[in-house]
Amino acid sequence: MNVLWYYIIFFISVYIVAILFRNKLKVDVYGPILMRRTQKMKGWIDSIAQASPRFWRWTMNIGIPASVICMGIMVYLLILSLKYMLQAPQAALLLPGVDIPGSPIYIPIFSGIVALALLMVVHEFGHGILARAQGVGVKSIGVILVAILPGAFVELDEEDVEKAKRSVKLRIYAAGSMFNLGLAAIAWVVLIILTMSFIPYAFQSDGLKITSVTPGGPSEGILQDGMVIQSINGYSVGNRTAANKFLNNTSPGDKITLTTNQGTYTVTSTGNPNNASTTYIGIRGDTNLVVKPSVAQTYGDVIPWFLYNLADLCYWIYALNIMVGLFNLLPMKPLDGGIIFEELLRYKIPENITGKIVSCVSWLMIGIVTLLIVYGTVPGIMQMF
Repeated sequence: MNVLWYYIIFFISVYIVAILFRNKLKVDVYGPILMRRTQKMKGWIDSIAQASPRFWRWTMNIGIPASVICMGIMVYLLILSLKYMLQAPQAALLLPGVDIPGSPIYIPIFSGIVALALLMVVHEFGHGILARAQGVGVKSIGVILVAILPGAFVELDEEDVEKAKRSVKLRIYAAGSMFNLGLAAIAWVVLIILTMSFIPYAFQSDGLKITSVTPGGPSEGILQDGMVIQSINGYSVGNRTAANKFLNNTSPGDKITLTTNQGTYTVTSTGNPNNASTTYIGIRGDTNLVVKPSVAQTYGDVIPWFLYNLADLCYWIYALNIMVGLFNLLPMKPLDGGIIFEELLRYKIPENITGKIVSCVSWLMIGIVTLLIVYGTVPGIMQMF
């Protein structure tokens, strides 16, 4: 059973438990939306905000124009992705552990869940910290589940927000994505330090390790997770780059012979679910690394692998915070970018016209995003069942 089924079973179970025990668990149910509010951690947000209110305000004075610039870049990239949509998928579902055939992204389950949890907490705390630094009240903090999309939220005092100056509102709205980008920058620095220093010193490559066999793909039932590919059609592959280079010179329908540490197997390739002209064998792999003997004698195996896994976690914290943080700045309500866009238009344009412009732009963005997601993921999802 593929991981997607586990997600479906898990979320159905969550809904059943939430509905049956809503009073005991203090869960609010609004159709497909579940919300649980709490007063915990409000004091922690207050203490961080009040430690240096001026610092947070001036930081977001930079964050506001940065958000607007990122908004423009994201709109350009979103429209540009339509041009390349027919050549390769431009969207993916950010579900850790779910390997959708043809999807450009596969997120490992442990690193992905930790990274997504940090992403949501940092994003919402960013809103809360900037709100409290400027005297806007926080009514509650909580978690939310919309169908199968989990999230977190900070509920601000609506009266305080309504009374606040436009600059105050913009700082609060920009804070979420700016905090995400800040966390991404920290993770990137740690990642660079580890990958440029210790990991090259401690590890050496030894083939291509299969990290995932895509459900419904040509290799399902033949290859297994954890196998190490040593050669393809007799061509030695010491790492992922060498394997990709060889496969790029093959065609859909070719028989691919893979020599692994567990035996030799033959897979008949097909066309990629999202690009039938490219060879697809239905596996994801990464360079198989082993600790160098000299390093193992000095440090053992535990420390090198701990630092390697830390680098992997930092990579996904960096990647997911960049992707989601920038996506959230699209001028599309109810995303923060849509609210920022609306607030900026109100500065010079009457309310009734502003509402129409924001609505039209939001629906246009929603249409493009939906098209990219459907085209980029549905063919692969259908292949999984």
